[in-house]
Amino acid sequence: MKRIILFLVTNLAVMVVLSIVVSLLGVNRFLTANGLNLGMLLAFAAVMGFGGAFISLLMSKTIAKWSTGAKVIETPANQTERWLVDTVRHLANKAGLPMPEVAIYEGEANAFATGATRNKSLVAVSTGLLHSMTREEAEAVLAHEVAHIANGDMVTLTLIQGVVNTFVIFLSRVMAYLVDSFLRRDDQESSGPGFGYMISTIVFDIIFGILASIIVMHFSRKREFRADAGAAQLLGTPRPMVAALQRLGGIAVEPLPQSLATAGIAGKKSMLALFSSHPPIEERIDALQGGR
Repeated sequence: MKRIILFLVTNLAVMVVLSIVVSLLGVNRFLTANGLNLGMLLAFAAVMGFGGAFISLLMSKTIAKWSTGAKVIETPANQTERWLVDTVRHLANKAGLPMPEVAIYEGEANAFATGATRNKSLVAVSTGLLHSMTREEAEAVLAHEVAHIANGDMVTLTLIQGVVNTFVIFLSRVMAYLVDSFLRRDDQESSGPGFGYMISTIVFDIIFGILASIIVMHFSRKREFRADAGAAQLLGTPRPMVAALQRLGGIAVEPLPQSLATAGIAGKKSMLALFSSHPPIEERIDALQGGR
C-alpha cells in the first residue's frame, strides 16, 4: 500500500511541475499558436505522461527509504535481522529473483516492496509487524512482497500510469483551450493561449489526475490478490498468508505515507471503495481459501 500511494503522489507532483515548466517555457503557446494541434498535443502528452511515470519509478526506492526512515541491513546486527535477511534470500531464490535490499523501519505493523526493476528492489518491514506477528506470519508477509517484485508490479503500474497520464495531459489541455477560447471570445486581436489557458491546464491536470487514480487503484486491488496467491505458491500453502491477513485484521496497521500507500501489505480504508488501494481483508482471505 505504502509503495503505490508514494508512487501516485510523486507522479502527480512531477506532472504538475512539468506542466508549470512547459507553460513557462512557452510550449503550450507553440501547440496552440494556430489553433489546437491535436496530433502534436497527443505526442507531447505521451512524452510528458510516460516521462513523469518513469521518473517516479526511478525515484521510488530512494523516496521510500526517505519517507519511512527505512534502514537497509548491510550486516545483520541481531538474530531478528539475520532471520529477516535469510528469509528474504530464501524467498527470492525460490522466485528466481536477485537478492533485494532488506530494510527495517520504526512503526506499526506494515511492510512494502519497491524498486525500479526486479534486479534493484527493496523489501522493508516495520518493527511493529515483526513484534506483532509470529515468524510464520511474518514470512508470509515477506513472501507477499517478494511476489510483488516477481510479478513486476511496479513496472506494470508505471506503464498503466503512463497511459493514464497521457490522456490526463491531452484532455486537460483540450479543456483548457476551450475555457481560454470562451474567456477570450470577444478579444479578436490577441493570438495564442492566454493566462486562462495556463491556469486551467494546471487545474484540469489535478482534477483529471485524481479521477485517473481510480483506474490505478483498481489495478492496485487486483495485484494484491495476485501477490497473495504468489505468497501461497512460494510457501507451498495458503495457510500462513491467511493467518497473516487475519492477524492484520485484528491489530493496528500504520498507514504508509501517501506516496507509498499502495505498496504496503495492508492499506488504509477509504470511504470510497473506488479510491481504495487494497481490497478488504475478508475478500483476500476468501480468495486464498478458494472462494474467489
